[in-house]
Amino acid sequence: MILETSQIDYGTHVIEYRLERRERATLEIAVEPDGLVRVKAPINAAMEEIAARVRKRARWILAQQRTFAQFRPRTPARRYVPGETHLYLGRQYRIRVVPVENASVTPDFAQVKMVRGFLEVTGIAFDDTAAIEKYVTSWFRERARIQLPRRVELNRQRFQIPGAVEPAGLRLQRMPKRWGSMSPGGRLLLNPNLICAPMDSIDYVITHELCHLLIPNHSRDFYELQETVMPDWQRRKQRLERILA
Repeated sequence: MILETSQIDYGTHVIEYRLERRERATLEIAVEPDGLVRVKAPINAAMEEIAARVRKRARWILAQQRTFAQFRPRTPARRYVPGETHLYLGRQYRIRVVPVENASVTPDFAQVKMVRGFLEVTGIAFDDTAAIEKYVTSWFRERARIQLPRRVELNRQRFQIPGAVEPAGLRLQRMPKRWGSMSPGGRLLLNPNLICAPMDSIDYVITHELCHLLIPNHSRDFYELQETVMPDWQRRKQRLERILA
């Protein structure tokens, strides 16, 4: 296998692609979830011919990159200090710490709960940012474990035959480039940070991935299916991008 990197101009866009030359008879173009364009071509294919094929598929490539981009988490890193705001289901909650009397001790009963617009952390020292991060992160992870499977079951009911869109499994996994994905074997992966998004945007991501159980690609048929089961998906998508930008 021979690896090369090249690019083409398409209007105001520059499309870079990674070229893999192999012992094969046909040329294949694919777009990865992180936006990377991969081209697999025969060993002796001319660069001009390859570039022409990429340019011919440029509109499709850009559409695929835009589709994948909507699932890339872009929420700025949050600090774990008193007064910092964190998103939960699209709403902002400010960290409030109720310290222990002895600031050098972190008791076993430390906990986090929502109290009128605050994420209240009790039982730790006011300036113990490591403990704040530990308990707040754990709280978000637990909420994701509770809420996201519920949303999967509820969104399956959007489909004419809910049994046809039952994932082979559900796994919560942090993904730097995506909010969700559906494996070829039908296993649904959701980014636990999705719990920060509004509920209707969470439902959009889940429904999008459930559609892939019926249509694995992003063809016209796929978008027609998505439109049928969720007619307002574009509004939900835009809200996701706006709130978590």
